[in-house]
Amino acid sequence: MELDEMKGKKAVDEKFCPDCGEIIKARAEICPKCGIRQMAPPPSVNMAPNGKSKVAAALLAFFLGGFGVHKFYLGQIGQGIIYLLFFWTFIPAIIAFIEFIILITMSDETFNARFGGASNKH
Repeated sequence: MELDEMKGKKAVDEKFCPDCGEIIKARAEICPKCGIRQMAPPPSVNMAPNGKSKVAAALLAFFLGGFGVHKFYLGQIGQGIIYLLFFWTFIPAIIAFIEFIILITMSDETFNARFGGASNKH
């Protein structure tokens, strides 16, 4: 490749400075060309491909599970409606507490396989 062709391409461990557009190392804190501090990468949060979080689902099951909020969050609308219809019996709250324990102990891979799709059919 010519030097001009390689100038605009970055390697795997590089990124573009959002301020000046210079290619810099991905872990660089400051751009060597313009001196602008780079944004810190977002903290690593385990989320399913559709953006659902196992921790968020578990917390919703614990605090609002009697109303089926975690079911709506996970895309299980029909089950959420059933929880809403029977919340006054406290049976959905008991089931939601069990689901909280299941969700919190579930591996990230299992959660992503079960709830990570763009649309859930269960």
